[in-house]
Amino acid sequence: MTHRISGLPTRARVLSAGLAAAVLVPVAATAVATPAAAAAATVKCTSSAQPALAKKLTKDITAALKNRKGTIAVGFHDKATKTTCTLRGTTSFDSASVVKVTVLAALLWDAKKTDRYLTDRETKLATAMITKSDNDSTSALWRQLGVSKIKKFLTAAKMTKTVPGADGYWGLTRINVTDEQKLLKLITAKNDVLSDNSRAYILKLMGKVVRDQRWGTPAGAPSGTDIHVKNGWLPRATHGWRVHSIGAFKGRGHDYQISVLTHGNSNMDYGVDTIQRVSKAIHKDLTPLSQAPARFAPTDTPKEAAVPAPPA
Repeated sequence: MTHRISGLPTRARVLSAGLAAAVLVPVAATAVATPAAAAAATVKCTSSAQPALAKKLTKDITAALKNRKGTIAVGFHDKATKTTCTLRGTTSFDSASVVKVTVLAALLWDAKKTDRYLTDRETKLATAMITKSDNDSTSALWRQLGVSKIKKFLTAAKMTKTVPGADGYWGLTRINVTDEQKLLKLITAKNDVLSDNSRAYILKLMGKVVRDQRWGTPAGAPSGTDIHVKNGWLPRATHGWRVHSIGAFKGRGHDYQISVLTHGNSNMDYGVDTIQRVSKAIHKDLTPLSQAPARFAPTDTPKEAAVPAPPA
C-alpha cells in the first residue's frame, strides 16, 4: 500500500527498539544527577487566555518534580487556552528514539518537494520505525535521506538547535524541548513545511504505537482524547539513562502537545515515572473532572539486547 504525499489537501518494553538507537556505547558506570540538579531551573507557564490555569500548571508541575533526581526538561502548549509551559527549554539531550519522528517528517518533507508517493518499501519502514520503534528501519531511512537532507528539513522546520548524530549514530542526535515542540506544532497544525496528508500520516502512526510503548506523556490523558506518542530510552556511561516522551493530544476542548526529556536517571523505570508525574499533572489540570484510563502504566524492566551497528 502506498501513501500519497502532496501539497494539496487531499513497556515488556522491547529494549532493542528504543535503547539501541543505533549507538554502540558503554552502559555501565552510570552517573546520576542529584535532586538539586533537577530543581535548579524553574517551571514557567503563561497564558493570555487563562492565567489561573497557567498558575496552577506551574504549581502542579513543580510539585510533580519535587525531589526527582536527574535533569528534566518540559515543553507544553495548549492551543485552545493559549497556555505554554517551559522548563529547561534549551537544555540538550541525546535523542534516543524520539528522533524517529524527525526522520519520518524529513522523509515526507523531501517527498513533498517532488509531489510523489512514498514507496511500499518506505511505507513499511516508516510504519515499523514509529509503531514498533524498529532500529533497522530507522537506519535504512537515515541512510536513504543522508544527514544533508535531514539538516535541510531541520532548517525548514526552524529546529535550529537540533544536531543530527554523526557517522550514522542517529540516536545521538542532540535535541531540546523547544525544537521538539516546534516539531509537534508542525505535525498538528497547517503549515508550509508538511502537507496536510503528511501531518495526518505521522499522527496516524504515532496513534498506533504498540501498547507496551505507550507510556510517558499519555499517562493521565482522559478517556476520549486522541493520543499520539513517541518515546525513546537509552543508557550511557555518563548521565545514566536518557528517557524521553513526546506526545500530541486532542479532546475535551483542548489541543495540546507535551515534550518531556530526561537524563541522569538510575534506570529506565525511574525516568518513565518522572515523565508520567509531569504528564498526569498536565492532563489533570486541563480536564480536572475527567477520569483518566489506566492503560499507560509502566510494565516490566527491560532486558539488555543487542545494539545494531551504525551504517558503514
